[in-house]
Amino acid sequence: MMASEFSSEVQKQLLNKQYGLAGRHSAVQICSWTRKSLRGKGSCYKQKFYGVETYKCCQMSPSAAWCQQSCIFCWRPMEWMQRKFSPGEKMDSPEGIIDACVKSRKKLLSGIGGAHDVDRPLFNKSFSEFSSHWAISLSGEPTLYPKLPELVRALRSHKEVKTIFVVSNGQEPSTIKKLKGAGLTNLYISVDAPTPTLFKKINRSIYPNGWSRLKRSLSLLKDMGCNTVIRFTLIKGLNDSPELLKKYAKLFFSASPTYIEVKAYMFLGYSRLRLKEENMPSHEYVKEFSQALLKLLPSYKYKDECADSRIVLLKRK
Repeated sequence: MMASEFSSEVQKQLLNKQYGLAGRHSAVQICSWTRKSLRGKGSCYKQKFYGVETYKCCQMSPSAAWCQQSCIFCWRPMEWMQRKFSPGEKMDSPEGIIDACVKSRKKLLSGIGGAHDVDRPLFNKSFSEFSSHWAISLSGEPTLYPKLPELVRALRSHKEVKTIFVVSNGQEPSTIKKLKGAGLTNLYISVDAPTPTLFKKINRSIYPNGWSRLKRSLSLLKDMGCNTVIRFTLIKGLNDSPELLKKYAKLFFSASPTYIEVKAYMFLGYSRLRLKEENMPSHEYVKEFSQALLKLLPSYKYKDECADSRIVLLKRK
């Protein structure tokens, strides 16, 4: 079996967690916010911040069981993920992945259609129409898929697509660079530490030069031609000490992203095996940290927040 194919155990794990398989190495999932939006019970913070349509979101990954990091705060089932992705001749095409995701998403959505409180017109649109928002940010690291830029271009060729987000750990700067001009709406780079030592402790990259890889990816943000976002996961008692603030500010200022999202670590899923509930900051704590950070980033301003997701959005002036 090639390293890029789901093993039977991985398939079992993914299906148990309500993922839909989409080919040899891709998967799709209906997130809790999409489910809520179809019942009129709220929407994802990305709708409030960036105007995405939560009810027509396709959250997927072209490398769902592969990641080069073992982040201690990850709530995904990364304990059984593989670290290297070698698709070879078994690699699925971008068009094949999109088709498989559409079919798998419909299958997952069909169960929601029977809910007594579902918004029927909204559900019908979500089920029958091509997804307007594609969040390439599910389990695994999407930049491990060599044809990620082609996947984004293929999505952009569908007139129904309004927004495409890619969320990356920044460990594959060569792929990040190739995403320029592909048609992304938002490119996210996750940054959870301002020093090599803390990066090694929190993110645990397989690469000895993981920190320099991340910094290389961050250096590309100024010239991507799309909205760029640093997503900073705040972990209380681990990466939130006051003496780190200046180091974060220096790193973020150097990268100069369009947005900075300061988001609370959430005590969910597999992360509960590695962290404690007291590591989860309150929304007020996130706001206080964001305000302290803003004082050191005069080129940024407060833009928005979402208490339900414990997140604060900063925007470059």
